[in-house]
Amino acid sequence: MTTEQILKKVRELEIISKRLTNHLFTGEYHTAFKGKGMSFKEVREYQPGDDTRFIDWNVSARMGHAFSKLFEEERELTVYLLMDVSASSLFGTFRQTKKDLSTEISAVLAFSAIANNDKVGIIFFSDHVEKFIPAKKGRDHVLYMVREMINFKPRSSQTDLVKALRFLNNTTRHKSIVFVLSDFADAGFQDALRVASKRNDVVGIQVYDQRDENLPAVGMMQLIDSETGKTVLLDTNDAFTRYRYNLQFKKVLEDAKQSFKSAGADLLQISTGQDYVKFLQQFFIRRGK
Repeated sequence: MTTEQILKKVRELEIISKRLTNHLFTGEYHTAFKGKGMSFKEVREYQPGDDTRFIDWNVSARMGHAFSKLFEEERELTVYLLMDVSASSLFGTFRQTKKDLSTEISAVLAFSAIANNDKVGIIFFSDHVEKFIPAKKGRDHVLYMVREMINFKPRSSQTDLVKALRFLNNTTRHKSIVFVLSDFADAGFQDALRVASKRNDVVGIQVYDQRDENLPAVGMMQLIDSETGKTVLLDTNDAFTRYRYNLQFKKVLEDAKQSFKSAGADLLQISTGQDYVKFLQQFFIRRGK
């Protein structure tokens, strides 16, 4: 992409994200992710219905009638996006690639975070941590992150989620909200995910393409593994070949689902071309309840 194209895409994503944040996600995001606790705000005269446990007896004694303590949520949170930039993320056959989908979702989440005065950062990973942008507040910071999402070129084509999760565990000092965006076509990350979920509020977003799920019946087809470079020749007219291909895809989905469930973390599964807005809003509402 040229600099002009990148800036145009960044601006488009900012407009889309801000519209969604302002009209759909602000309340839902705020409710779905709680602050660190409650802090004292002020006292006011006791009103019917106030919790008697929060009567300030010292102030009440001085003033001659009851006063209640008021508390407010310590709102500021830290949000981290873990974005898979391995070669498989560049695959897409329906309107967008998996990387495009991850970028749009990440932009929406980042703008939702700063709209709630939270800090947000990002970790780009392949089979190692490619780039780390520490969490900060502000529009300029998010725009920088979005530019990187669009234009980042990884050094490696392969995936190792364990290294990204370990980096997160070693980097974060306080409990954070962590969104992991990947196709999760990886194995052996369950223990690292469990550790991350104990320390943080982790949400997985599994992105996939329609052609990850089903092969079209178009005769002999040579498929190349974008991460390893290995090739395989398949007869896509063969029903059993298509069945095994679909079975393998379902296993990837089910393995991810079980991994996140056993870690006590949430998982969304979204295909390219799907309405991710609906998925996110439903998730926020469900979490808020």
